[in-house]
Amino acid sequence: MTPLDLKASSFFQAMTNALLLYLFFLGLIYVFQDKLTYFPAIQTQDTLVKQANANALKLWPKTDYRGLIKQNDTDVKGTILVFHGNAGSAINRGYYVSALENLGYRVIIAEYLGYGARSGIKNEAHLVEDALQTAQLVLQTFDEPLYLWGESLGAGVATAVANSKLPIAGIVLVTPFDNLPNVAQHHYWYFFGKWLTKDNYDNVANLKAFKGNVAIIMAEQDEVIPNSLTLNLYNNIQSQKKLWRFANAGHNSLPFSKNLPWWQDVMNFITHDENTSVF
Repeated sequence: MTPLDLKASSFFQAMTNALLLYLFFLGLIYVFQDKLTYFPAIQTQDTLVKQANANALKLWPKTDYRGLIKQNDTDVKGTILVFHGNAGSAINRGYYVSALENLGYRVIIAEYLGYGARSGIKNEAHLVEDALQTAQLVLQTFDEPLYLWGESLGAGVATAVANSKLPIAGIVLVTPFDNLPNVAQHHYWYFFGKWLTKDNYDNVANLKAFKGNVAIIMAEQDEVIPNSLTLNLYNNIQSQKKLWRFANAGHNSLPFSKNLPWWQDVMNFITHDENTSVF
């Protein structure tokens, strides 16, 4: 074997080893991708009850809880069921209760399987089925109307509920995407993220037949969900829609102070009161 042949053989072996290593990483990502998608905060139920009490919240329902609530008053404009993002847990989203109850709504922050003190499998099929059961229980317990509020990954859960036969009056989506594989492709294009993603959370497909008003909240400096994916979702919505753009906000730095006017504007829009402004 000539020196040139040896060099070619060594190069071929190095490339083969690199390809095998790359394929090994692809396999790891595919098998363990839930670790890249879901980042739950987990507590015991005793700890969660203490945290809820400290924030004037309580577990709902009392047995086999599915979320957090502050009050069960009947003198409200309706119920807002919130599906939070992929990190933390429901106890970290008290700002929704503060802002939206202040406007006269009952607010329930839904908890996912495998988050907080709830056990269960964390994937799209299980989270969506569980969310449908939660929404059905809300409708059985309280009068209509029922509004949905989805945050980031929770937008995918909320739109799946909206795509059911349940009577959903309107939906608000905070920093949403068109579908999860496109988000994966944006961040992990070098690992063919779009084709490795098991969960779809296809908001475009889920909202295709939805007839209610849809409000979209976009952070223009979003470093997690590219604005192009949010706008692709917005452009594909067929029902009445409105976009709120926050120029100086990132994915985790939207202005959630309870007295800001945009909360009222958003709720006015999804409840068909057109006196709204856009930020």
